[in-house]
Amino acid sequence: MTRLAAALAAVLALAASVAGAETYRDRSVEINAVPALDIDRYLGRWYEIARFPNRFEEGCVGVTADYALRDDGKVSVINTCRKGALDGPVTTAEGVARVEGPGKLSVTFVPWLPFARGDYWVLYIDEDYTVAAIGTPRGKTGWILAREPRIGADMRARAEAALTASGYDTSKLIDVAQDPR
Repeated sequence: MTRLAAALAAVLALAASVAGAETYRDRSVEINAVPALDIDRYLGRWYEIARFPNRFEEGCVGVTADYALRDDGKVSVINTCRKGALDGPVTTAEGVARVEGPGKLSVTFVPWLPFARGDYWVLYIDEDYTVAAIGTPRGKTGWILAREPRIGADMRARAEAALTASGYDTSKLIDVAQDPR
């Protein structure tokens, strides 16, 4: 397949997946990213505690996201998933994020396709940078992330409250199994 045909196929697949994705957010509700995000403190490993269902993480458990600063000032993103079970096969997706504004990043996992970027807004982060709630203006994805594979009910409630305040229906969140370590 030629590079142009591959690019066209990727664009069509992306458009089809976005068009068919469920929206988990009432878009009549204003969504606000955190007013300041210290990207250096945000870097490192995050465990996916809960997510809104999406096609690209179907069947994934033990999900982690690792963020590292690149020499060009962008952020490398490595998402790791275990398929089906905590001892299942590992898959990874490597991407690149750039800071677009306070608490707002955009991420791509197909860097050769310049318009295939997704919003990644930090809607909540605790002062210790141990729990975060992530969402998007379109509301087709969202996550609760933490520095440890488990969080307490109070931390979870604060992250869910931030999602709710941005119009998300948190009853649609699914918990992500993590290795108890």
